[in-house]
Amino acid sequence: MILMKDIIRDGHPTLRKKTSEMTFPLSEEDQKLATDLLEYIINSQNEEVAEKYKLRAGIGLAAPQVNAEKRMFALHLTDEEDNLISFVAVNPKIISHSVEKTYISAGEGCLSVDEVIEGYVPRYARITATGFYPDGKPFKKRLKGLAAIAFQHELDHLNGIMFYDHINKLNPYAEIPDSTPYERG
Repeated sequence: MILMKDIIRDGHPTLRKKTSEMTFPLSEEDQKLATDLLEYIINSQNEEVAEKYKLRAGIGLAAPQVNAEKRMFALHLTDEEDNLISFVAVNPKIISHSVEKTYISAGEGCLSVDEVIEGYVPRYARITATGFYPDGKPFKKRLKGLAAIAFQHELDHLNGIMFYDHINKLNPYAEIPDSTPYERG
């Protein structure tokens, strides 16, 4: 079971490395990692479990955040229509995206970043993403809103990019052209 002590923090070199494509079938070790990433996110959203194990709540967790240079991440959240989006993405890619941007008006957070970093993080409002589930089956998903934002945040981790790299350094709250803020419901 992944605990907060297993999540590496900002400044660790692994968080700045670009991961390589994974090959299928995944090894037993990589299958376990996939299961553990998703389990952490699910557990972190369960108040009792999170309190018992002192887990910080999250909606996504990428392999590099647990010091594994693997091209995979887990997401677990509900979309605007209350549909559960819960899966592990292996070798994910964004194949198309909207011109329109979005951002979380309260800012983004990250399990690897302990302090609050203020500012807007511009993201595509809608994306079409492909990749594979850990069993090797391909997927193609159209995501919008928080699910699209989370997918882009985790995909950045696989490329050595942190969310705050996108924040305007001179004016963190500068208006983002062609964007609509995403407000958490």
